[in-house]
Amino acid sequence: MKTFLCISFSLFVMVTAWAQPTGAGAVADPVKLTLTAVQNGDAWDLNFNAAIEKGWYVYSTINYGDMGPWPTSVKIDSLPGVTVEGELKETGPKVIEGMDEMFAMNVKKFKELAVFTQRLKVSDPSAGITGYFDFGTCDDSQCLPPKTIYFVYFLESGAFELSSVALNPNDPKFAGLKTRSGSAELKLANVDLNAPVIPGTEAVVKEANTLWKIFFLGFLGGLVALLTPCVFPMIPLTVSFFTKGSEDKKQGLKNALTYGGFILGIYLLFSLPFHLLGSVNPEIFNEISTNPWLNIFFFVIFLVFAVSFFGYFEITLPSSWVNSMDQKASKFGGMVGIFFMALTLALVSFSCTGPILGSLLAGALTADGGAWQLTAGLGGFGMALALPFALFALFPSWLNSLPRSGSWLNSVKVVLGFAEIALAFKFLSNADLVKQWSIVPYELFMIVWVICALGIVLYLFGVIRFPHDSPVKKRSAPRWAFIALFTATTVYLAFGLRVDQEAKSFKPVALMSGLAPPAGYSWIFPKEAEAFHDLNDALAHARTVNKPLMIDFTGWACVNCRKMEEHVWPEQGVKEVIENDYVLVSLYVDDKRELPKDEQFIHETATGSKKPIITHGNKWATLQSENFASASQPLYVLLSPDGQLLTDPVGYTPDRSEYATFLRRGLDAMKKLGAQASL
Repeated sequence: MKTFLCISFSLFVMVTAWAQPTGAGAVADPVKLTLTAVQNGDAWDLNFNAAIEKGWYVYSTINYGDMGPWPTSVKIDSLPGVTVEGELKETGPKVIEGMDEMFAMNVKKFKELAVFTQRLKVSDPSAGITGYFDFGTCDDSQCLPPKTIYFVYFLESGAFELSSVALNPNDPKFAGLKTRSGSAELKLANVDLNAPVIPGTEAVVKEANTLWKIFFLGFLGGLVALLTPCVFPMIPLTVSFFTKGSEDKKQGLKNALTYGGFILGIYLLFSLPFHLLGSVNPEIFNEISTNPWLNIFFFVIFLVFAVSFFGYFEITLPSSWVNSMDQKASKFGGMVGIFFMALTLALVSFSCTGPILGSLLAGALTADGGAWQLTAGLGGFGMALALPFALFALFPSWLNSLPRSGSWLNSVKVVLGFAEIALAFKFLSNADLVKQWSIVPYELFMIVWVICALGIVLYLFGVIRFPHDSPVKKRSAPRWAFIALFTATTVYLAFGLRVDQEAKSFKPVALMSGLAPPAGYSWIFPKEAEAFHDLNDALAHARTVNKPLMIDFTGWACVNCRKMEEHVWPEQGVKEVIENDYVLVSLYVDDKRELPKDEQFIHETATGSKKPIITHGNKWATLQSENFASASQPLYVLLSPDGQLLTDPVGYTPDRSEYATFLRRGLDAMKKLGAQASL
């Protein structure tokens, strides 16, 4: 029963979260957990300290049954030399015992702080203790889904890490690390986000617009999926079933609209795990999107998608799944039956929609994307798939205007196959940039994209054929239109291989900015960026020349960073100001190179959690989130030589004049500081 309630509640949370943006009063994570340990003779008391937001409660370890609150529990993994002694103890300064209106029963709960203590006997205190902390939390009107936090704790050093997945104490990243709280490298003492010298006057990054843009792109992807042979033939069949198979026209219309609504809901459901994942660590999406091995995995998967679209094999889900859903749709009838019909469509059409949906999922997992942009994209995708069933149910006569199924549907799949190859190289390029392997430089990337566009042209002409293709005997007007479109695309991409003889560099085309590697990342015309890459070195130089510092929080796999560098920074009014009036330091948050061993440590964050600082990227990403409350790139910060915040940081700012104004405001703030110093 409790499992059913949890599943139902999770679905409710997803739907309400989609409809209601997080407001100022919303509490995303009302419980902050820290771990401490105290030696007690030959044993250790491991304390789980749960700091609870005002108005929220954490419940006792008592199990009140299926209809009661979720009890708190601790599980210590079975490890050599570790013995659990006695029961889990619970204490807190404010314990409430009595009738709880939420559950209509007497319960024991804690407010503000709850401490759960487990006694252990440990033969080797330097070894890591692992396990998980499981709890539920409610306020007076709602409960959040139960949460499990995995931990690793080192008794000897006091270092620990929390995660949403099980941790391994023998992971090399924990070897020999010491905990350093508020280290000088990661906490800038003079930065006060609430008191810049001159506050900003405009909000540059508009999140709502970004979400609508992602929704629109997802919607376009869904429209493309409609034109595949797995989905298109289903439209007239399904709509006819609802409109003709119902007792009356009104009921048929209602069923078709419900069917479309369920399709949308199913695709929205896919983003739920990413919301739960993202709540653990604000940098989690940066870690995922810039992980070189995950990007290589996407590269391989996209090549598999391409071969499938070319017709050499089909990617299908197990037939037992499809048959099971189909049987349930026939068995239950009514609303439940319609839901299973929608789920059956999602499963049956997976061989065509899966690669398109996979592209959307992989593309949305960026540091500046996160779970909400993923939800927006999936919502757009599901909306596009659901829309025809609703529209044709409202206007059945439109069914007569649909083109007949035929070989053109297979042509859509083949064109998508070439697109999948091009996108595959984008993910290989991400891994290459992060690891600096130099295997996919700018020129190779552009050549691959030109070949893919040219391949589409040759295919549409009939020069190239695949297993399910018939000879092209006649080219229709739409086919000629697409030939013209992709011929123009081929020529446009080829322009990206032009050479600027004066600058000794390639000249990128605007639409490939951010998709292709930087033009300076080249075999033929390699070019190093003229910027510092260490904050301490940059600050020291800024003090020497008495110039303000411009921190560029960036990433090798950051699309908007490349757009800024290639299309805003070179503009008049921006280029000369950056070069002449600022000391530029570019800090790559996805730099996977390890720091020297003596510079690696475990950082204690402002919230009390512990984070290993192993790579350059760990260091700069943590510095950004700790000091500037942001985990997205690009982020531009202007500091005085002594580290004071000159003006509010800004993110992606494609408008040249807005960005130039931001830079000038930083210079005005320097003058203001100079005037104050002279008084």
